[in-house]
Amino acid sequence: MSSRMGSKIRSLISIIRLAGLAVAALGMWGFATIAEDVLGKQSYAFDTSILLYLRSLHTPLRDGVMLGFTFLGEPKLLLVICLTLGIVLLARNHRSEAATIALAAGGAIGLNLLLKKLFARDRPQLWERVVNVTFYSFPSGHAMISMVIYGLLGYFLGARFPKQRWSIYSLTVVLIAAIGLSRLYLGVHWPTDVIAGYTAGLVWLITCIITLEIWKELRSFTTASKEEFLSPEPSPEITND
Repeated sequence: MSSRMGSKIRSLISIIRLAGLAVAALGMWGFATIAEDVLGKQSYAFDTSILLYLRSLHTPLRDGVMLGFTFLGEPKLLLVICLTLGIVLLARNHRSEAATIALAAGGAIGLNLLLKKLFARDRPQLWERVVNVTFYSFPSGHAMISMVIYGLLGYFLGARFPKQRWSIYSLTVVLIAAIGLSRLYLGVHWPTDVIAGYTAGLVWLITCIITLEIWKELRSFTTASKEEFLSPEPSPEITND
């Protein structure tokens, strides 16, 4: 009975995760479809004005700071963070959390690559860039993947340190926002790329957190039921008439 229950739970979790990826993809498709003129024509002046304004703010010090933030969103670094966090979680027997971070990262990277190839939007060429980028622009991988990975890391830390929860959440938001801003400052993304990356990343992040919480609740329920089933029945009291 418990095996059948576990199979149903795993099927439910898989369906929710696949639905989350589908919702993120459909959300991006809807965004691009509705804003087709914005992405291709009408938003050009808006996007360009923002990037040129940020270009006017360039200084050697700010360049260094923004390069540092963009490094924090590099896929290779995020992969190292995921592997390290997964090992730590497994060592502490938090298998559900370790599986969640692996699926969250894999889903975010896969969806981002799919959307980039689907829309094939060219990157801005408004000035000579100091960073080398070769792939498509929409949506921003730095924005999308950092939203998922750092968002999940912030969620785990907030659960581990409840008294500092809101400070952790605030710092997480600032970090994710700074990574997206750095991509604009460096001229490698349009503003709509970053907005789209955040949108898809947030949908997938919420999906991963919800499925993790559902899994933990169902697992605690089935464990409690099993313990109650296996616990010895109280012996009848012997009374003297």
